[in-house]
Amino acid sequence: MYSLKLFTSFFFSFTLAFLLQTSFGADPLFHFCSSSENFTAHSPYELNLKTLINSIVYKTPSTGFGLGSVGQYQNQKAYGLALCRGDVLASDCKTCVSEATQEILNRCPYNKGSIIWYDYCMFKYLDTDFFGKIDNTNKFYMWNLKNVSDPSTFNYKTRELLSDLAQKAYVNPKLYATGELKLEKSETLYGLTQCTRDLSSIDCKKCLDDIINELPNCCNGKEGGRVVGGSCNFRYEIYPFVKE
Repeated sequence: MYSLKLFTSFFFSFTLAFLLQTSFGADPLFHFCSSSENFTAHSPYELNLKTLINSIVYKTPSTGFGLGSVGQYQNQKAYGLALCRGDVLASDCKTCVSEATQEILNRCPYNKGSIIWYDYCMFKYLDTDFFGKIDNTNKFYMWNLKNVSDPSTFNYKTRELLSDLAQKAYVNPKLYATGELKLEKSETLYGLTQCTRDLSSIDCKKCLDDIINELPNCCNGKEGGRVVGGSCNFRYEIYPFVKE
């Protein structure tokens, strides 16, 4: 069982409990619809957005990341990107991005900006250029409801692992890293860090450092947790969750 907490300029913060699902066809982890402005049906922006989505779905699976913009005039231009988790196969990446782009249009049908996250991918679009900028607006926490027996030691080990993975991710061309750390009683802690590849390596490191600093607010003494944002995310568990 997991809990989730949201932080965004468009929503009030709240918590709820739900069963985490990771298979395709399940609900997304979460999504945000921008409340800044809407577009009308059959408008130039809608046409540009749909062209952009087709391009993103086509480009993303081969490398796990895709971005682009479509439109000639600024008030009609759509910007978007998709990111798949670094261990996901191209076929699963394509399935996830295809599902994400269609689902977000159902959930935010006339919003000029929105973002959606699944376990395997995320998709984000906006009517302004957001490339290369750390997204501190869209963010949510998830944590396992089970508590560890020694929170102080476990929290220290969790930060140690995630900080090490942040160091590895920002020098990796994919801005992605996974790893593990042995704990007592033959247990192992598994972790993942990742950034969207529109960020510079330095901004990736800053983004990861900032969300790792949120560990006490997110996941204090919890067996698993994640902070997921529009530009970077981390996850840790006491069981393996990435593909070999």
